[in-house]
Amino acid sequence: MTTRDKLIDFRERRMKVELGGGEEGIARLRAAGRLTARERMALLFDGGDFEELYLFVSHRCTDLGMAGKEVPGEGVVTGHGLVNGRPVFAFAQDFSVMGGSLGEMHALKIVKCLDKAIAVGCPVVGLNDSGGARIQEGVDALAGYGQIFSRNTLASGVIPQVTAVMGPSAGGAVYSPALMDFIYMVKRDYARMFITGPQVIEATTGEKIGAVELGGAMTHNETSGVAHFVAESDADCIEQIKKLLSYLPSNCRERPPVLSSSDPPDRREEELDGIIPDRSNRPYDMKRVISLLVDNGEYYESQAYYAKNIITCFARLDGKTLGIIANQPRHMAGCLDIDASDKASRFIRFCDCFNIPLLTLVDVPGYLPGTKQEFGGIIRHGAKLLFAYPEATVPKVTVVTRKAYGGAYLGMCSGQTGADQVFAWPTAEIAVMGPSGAANIIFRGLEGEELAAKTEEYERNFANPYQAARRGYIERVIEPNETRPALVRAFRMLEGKTHDQGRPWKKHGNMPV
Repeated sequence: MTTRDKLIDFRERRMKVELGGGEEGIARLRAAGRLTARERMALLFDGGDFEELYLFVSHRCTDLGMAGKEVPGEGVVTGHGLVNGRPVFAFAQDFSVMGGSLGEMHALKIVKCLDKAIAVGCPVVGLNDSGGARIQEGVDALAGYGQIFSRNTLASGVIPQVTAVMGPSAGGAVYSPALMDFIYMVKRDYARMFITGPQVIEATTGEKIGAVELGGAMTHNETSGVAHFVAESDADCIEQIKKLLSYLPSNCRERPPVLSSSDPPDRREEELDGIIPDRSNRPYDMKRVISLLVDNGEYYESQAYYAKNIITCFARLDGKTLGIIANQPRHMAGCLDIDASDKASRFIRFCDCFNIPLLTLVDVPGYLPGTKQEFGGIIRHGAKLLFAYPEATVPKVTVVTRKAYGGAYLGMCSGQTGADQVFAWPTAEIAVMGPSGAANIIFRGLEGEELAAKTEEYERNFANPYQAARRGYIERVIEPNETRPALVRAFRMLEGKTHDQGRPWKKHGNMPV
């Protein structure tokens, strides 16, 4: 064979693998409104500039009709390129090839992708679209999942791991996404994830439920909290992933990227002076507060549909990435409950892993009461916040806008539970509990005007920021309109914060899970 013949042979082989499931398989995907694995990769990487690795990897199974069967690319595309001008590794399962099923060598390609991402210190993106384990390969497929899970765990806290469920994901296939940092789901019928499908559930429990209702995008964004973001289409999903990556560093040894900002750091917002209602039981929108504080009013919310009583989002202040945790008075009065505690704690720990400073905005009347919460383990779940904040070594600034009562005051990053600086607005109410509840306990037996007078006295003397300020529990009482410049100065001052701070050596803590 001549050199020319060898080149022609190579090109033919490459073209055959790149066709994946062939013209018919690709046509079926497109008819369903889905992109192919390579089309998704082209959208992810800048200018579609993608370096594919392990193109010719092939299975070695000979059982159950697999002998001699060609599986182009082993049903998964892996490689690297630039996203927002920075290196990223990625893998995309190819549903047109045996339903994207995972076998031994399919798993090997993903493992190698993860290994290289860890080695060079750059994010990894997984685009999941798979029918699950390749049954013909039996335990080899299961072992492949195990190797992927192990790499996900090793990569955790070292590099950002982002995954998107862009097709079916069932059984063991759901756990790699669950071990990664953020999960996107496409809001289409073909994108769903669950441990056991509708048929198995009906056979074992008698419950009847559809696949989308059981494991669709909104189920996992609203109800289970498994997913963090929802997308309208494949293209929207990939665009959102690129947006998320723009806030994040490449690895745990770097700081997040700094962008030039046209928003003046000393900008004051007079609207904030009137945003807190005169009556403390009236709600307001904490998202509006966030938009008035951050650069150009832009933020990117994680788990926007889940546990709406707390907000977790990325934003920029002075051009630098911030992680923001905020009570939302418009939902459940901003109370902390099981779901809010879980949501916030995981977000805090992610930001701490990747050197993202934390801003906490506090308006919390307490932990949500009730037998459902107590029996569900609110003590254990609520303790996650009390663990996550002190554990975090990144700069932490807290602003108390209104209520900060009892244990929830401590749970929302008070000075005693990890904040480097605490600011309070004049509208802040920092106390063991609300005035009405406190007066009913302290002045038990009083009624009518006498009780009302004592309640007003308690409110005047204790439901304010000045008791805490007298004792040095907060650094400053500030006018709402000066919050942005005060935050800019605080985070600039904290940039040199060291991480040792007299902490005892340990392998790791034992977070209440």
